[in-house]
Amino acid sequence: MLERFRAGWAAAMTPPARLLIALKVHPDAVTWAGTLITVVLALVFFPQGWLWQGTLLITAFIFSDGIDGQMARLLNRKSQWGAFLDSSLDRFGDGALFMGLALFYAGPGDSTTWAGFAIAALVLGQVTSYVKARGEALGMTVRGGLAARADRILVLFLGSLLTGLAIDGHVPSVLRWALPVALCWLVIAGVITVGQRMAQVKGQAAPATSFEA
Repeated sequence: MLERFRAGWAAAMTPPARLLIALKVHPDAVTWAGTLITVVLALVFFPQGWLWQGTLLITAFIFSDGIDGQMARLLNRKSQWGAFLDSSLDRFGDGALFMGLALFYAGPGDSTTWAGFAIAALVLGQVTSYVKARGEALGMTVRGGLAARADRILVLFLGSLLTGLAIDGHVPSVLRWALPVALCWLVIAGVITVGQRMAQVKGQAAPATSFEA
């Protein structure tokens, strides 16, 4: 859903990208730094129950891939390696986010049920990305679906932010359910998105060849 705003996001990333280029920073360094910081913040803040604080800090780094991509475009250095690195490290960042929230529910959040939902959402998100990558590796077009990566991250962040604020008493206590609701949506949307992308691949796949003995 949020993919339609990609052009606007790229424009927003241009000023910081130009600044980093002026400082002689390599796009790959931005990719690595953003992922490392995201992983550390998610695995330190979320398991401690510092949900809204962690969410606000991570937000500053989770979309750093938008900066490195814009840097590559401005430098005319778009490459297969850069695309591969970016996509691969995204999986680490996403995994750390859901792992941190699963550890929160296994610890201070005191709910194995919601810990399980966090793990299920993580698995479905990874499968969503794999289906796209595998389909494209076979020469097919696989895009869209109910919950692309940007949609999943946005929903997760809204849920963790509101639940964290509610736990600390900054917003009505009923919003403690924001993160559980977000996880439910992510699981359901993940199943649907995987199905949508598999259907795209099936629709483009050549029929199986039969062999006679």
